[in-house]
Amino acid sequence: MVVPEPRVWRAAGPHVVRAARAVQARVVHVTRAVATRSPRLTTRRLIASAAGFGLVVAAGAAVSAGPWDSSGQRTAEREWAAAQVREGGTDHGRDTGAASGAAQGAPAPAPSAPAVLAGLGGTGRAPGEQALAKALDPLLDGDALGSDRTAAVVDVATGRTLYGKGDDALTPASTTKIATATAVLSAAGADHRIETRTVLQPGSEEVVLVGGGDPTLTARKDVEGYASLRDLADETAAALKERHLDEVALTYDTSLYKGPVLHSIGPNTNLAPVTALMVDEARLDDSSSGPADRGTDPAKDAARRFEELLEDRGITTKSLDPAKAKKGARTLGSVSSPPLSVLVERMLTNSDNDIAEALARQTALASGAPASFEGAGSAIRAELKRLGFPLKGVRFADGSGLSRDDRLTAGLLTALLAEAAAPDRPELRPILTGLPIAGFTGTLRDRYAGEASGTGLVRAKTGTLTGVNSLAGTVVDADGRLLAFAFLTTGTTDPAAAQETLDRAASTLAGCGCRGR
Repeated sequence: MVVPEPRVWRAAGPHVVRAARAVQARVVHVTRAVATRSPRLTTRRLIASAAGFGLVVAAGAAVSAGPWDSSGQRTAEREWAAAQVREGGTDHGRDTGAASGAAQGAPAPAPSAPAVLAGLGGTGRAPGEQALAKALDPLLDGDALGSDRTAAVVDVATGRTLYGKGDDALTPASTTKIATATAVLSAAGADHRIETRTVLQPGSEEVVLVGGGDPTLTARKDVEGYASLRDLADETAAALKERHLDEVALTYDTSLYKGPVLHSIGPNTNLAPVTALMVDEARLDDSSSGPADRGTDPAKDAARRFEELLEDRGITTKSLDPAKAKKGARTLGSVSSPPLSVLVERMLTNSDNDIAEALARQTALASGAPASFEGAGSAIRAELKRLGFPLKGVRFADGSGLSRDDRLTAGLLTALLAEAAAPDRPELRPILTGLPIAGFTGTLRDRYAGEASGTGLVRAKTGTLTGVNSLAGTVVDADGRLLAFAFLTTGTTDPAAAQETLDRAASTLAGCGCRGR
């Protein structure tokens, strides 16, 4: 499977090595700090953790890399890793000699980076269950984690559960997004793109802006690889002028989605009204992630912005009423989102609720279910059931985890993460690479300051609601073994203490050889 590169990745290609060098000082600082705290953490282990599935500790290279190839490795990351070996080729020097197999003075071929999943077998034994329990129990039994907690740790190479605490399904908060990502990548496909289009109603001068459910559609000049409302206006205006139309009625179609547009939490800075047509997530500022004030009618706001863009291109418009594109309407223009693999990564890294709800509805559409909160939740569960995941007690009330009615188990989350690492499931790899990197990216960028042994090694999805704290992801332990973990807690009263405890538990896995029985 090959996922075409968005423009932002093509532009970033020449800067990948520069980005890696820019963060080199920080990586060295982190390595020294971790080595001080955990003498077992060697350079070999740092390399193993990077090669395990493309997790380069130099986050600058990882963030700007892309796209996916059949093994799940990013092209730019492979080039970056190859450059570090310095054995000839571009940036490798010419002191190769005859021993390299190349002509005297010519650069030797650049080596390939290790395969993404080369580290799945681990460089040592999996942790012992008793030793792991001895390391984790003091943290996970602590009062900071509230009244209910459940946990699981799985050896990704074998799928064996190494540690478990409880099997209740608890409110997962944003770790729900791991399930949403798995369902949409499986049901709709990693290559699928979401289309926004304009059509001309049959026998009329009415243009309909048809929403396809792409929350990343942008009206900004710098599109960063996402679908551009400006490009759509260019195509539409050109098509209208070919038909000698310079004055039209403009309407908009949001009929793809069903049911209420407001989440059960009501108006909230973490999520816009969920509609099939919106621009820049209906944000009223220049932000692209995190909480922000939102428009109350994203579809109408998008149509109004499109009207302005058409008028800038010489097309006069009237009316901004909702409508439905009729059968036989002729397409005037269309733009498409990046592939779902890219949207999944952005959703997980930034914990983007708007993308999460859109991807939940894409799952519903792919399976023939209504594209509503209820239909999407049912579709996610049905897709995971089809894939054979354990679903006892599991419930999906939404795709983002904002609902307190969601229920997940630690066992399900670790099973999803392990499946995403399976050699025969490269289409699920964005679930792993989209996870925030401790101390570097996304919702873990500002965490782990006091947990050096986990910095750069823990990759995890965070989850936070009032009284709820969760963390689920992957880590390479001190022996180079790739582990998946999930910690879910409810009834917490001190969110900072709960968060710190969960971070320490993940760091404990990173620093633990735990070879006992």
